[in-house]
Amino acid sequence: MELNKAVLDCMQALRRRLRDELCVDIRLSQPDAVEAMLLACLRSSDQETRSLAIRLAEMSDFPTSAVPAAHPHPARQYRGHALPEAQSAAPLPAAVEPEEHRGSVRMYRGQRIYA
Repeated sequence: MELNKAVLDCMQALRRRLRDELCVDIRLSQPDAVEAMLLACLRSSDQETRSLAIRLAEMSDFPTSAVPAAHPHPARQYRGHALPEAQSAAPLPAAVEPEEHRGSVRMYRGQRIYA
């Protein structure tokens, strides 16, 4: 996708409208800024916002019908880097409780201390 003046102007206008209408803050420097804007526009009820989204989708070569199905769950990121997908999460074993409690039980930094 080529970022020219027309695309950037449309993105800035759409960003302002989304921020005012839906309180959504999307930065133009995000790698998925266009996609995030188009997904946010699906929640908008304003016709002008939707027309700006259609115009942006046409200029950025995003098919309007494929935008919601592109990424139903965004990739997890940490400081701009994609995190690897979690492997099958095995249930954690339950904590073993001692059978006999002699004395008092105290909590120290989230741990049980048997005194």
